[in-house]
Amino acid sequence: MVDVQSMKDERQIPLQKVGVKGVRYPIVLKDKSSQVQHTTAVVNLYADLPHDFKGTHMSRFIEVFEQYRSDLSMPRFLKMLESIRTQLKAETAYSDLHFPYFIQKAAPVTGQVAMMSYDCSYEGMVSSTERKFVVGVSVPVQTLCPCSKAISRYGAHNQRGIVTLKVTMDSFYWIEDLIALVEDSASSGVYTLLKREDEKFVTEMAYDRPRFVEDVVREVYLRVDALHKFSQFTVEAENFESIHNHSAYAFVEKNDLENSMENNKESSNV
Repeated sequence: MVDVQSMKDERQIPLQKVGVKGVRYPIVLKDKSSQVQHTTAVVNLYADLPHDFKGTHMSRFIEVFEQYRSDLSMPRFLKMLESIRTQLKAETAYSDLHFPYFIQKAAPVTGQVAMMSYDCSYEGMVSSTERKFVVGVSVPVQTLCPCSKAISRYGAHNQRGIVTLKVTMDSFYWIEDLIALVEDSASSGVYTLLKREDEKFVTEMAYDRPRFVEDVVREVYLRVDALHKFSQFTVEAENFESIHNHSAYAFVEKNDLENSMENNKESSNV
């Protein structure tokens, strides 16, 4: 049959990304307590397209992903991108996956267990000279306002927020440990199941640990940085305010690679 995608294109315009977007697909991930976890991802797969190719072969993205989706550990994820790059004769291949990750979480006093869902992501790219793999976790937390606590006689307002941590991985690190690090940086974590004793504990713990969004991103930054495992990471926090008709927001980034390049540039100018 005629392969229209492989025909020559005369317009001389290379495309940075072509591929498939929004594919819902079952995947298997590493799980710290159960070894593996089955979940469903929204999958985006792309490659660059040289200027002289009319189109890409969309089916090949799915064919390759099907081969790798039963084990999407970091080495396999990068190997999948290399396979896409090779099969499509591309310089660079990209992917991002977005999926719910489930952790069995016990209430702090009664110990009653329920499943907690966290929105997570993998992002990656592979070229002939570069490989990058980023893991993201979005963690619901509770924050109690330090200002409200300081000025109020009858308590302080609190709210639920979302903290999103993205780390560039050079070696393996558990999703569960990233989530625990974020929860420990807030006024308290949140839970799927709480009895009255648990609710009392969580409420009082938050009151004893007031946090602005600025405090939360700084606390996460310090904890991640202290691990000495990630040269690049970002932290953002959004509080869904309980007494304002808007959210509070903060963001921080660390990029040792850019800082190193900047320092070298300054040194060469001396």
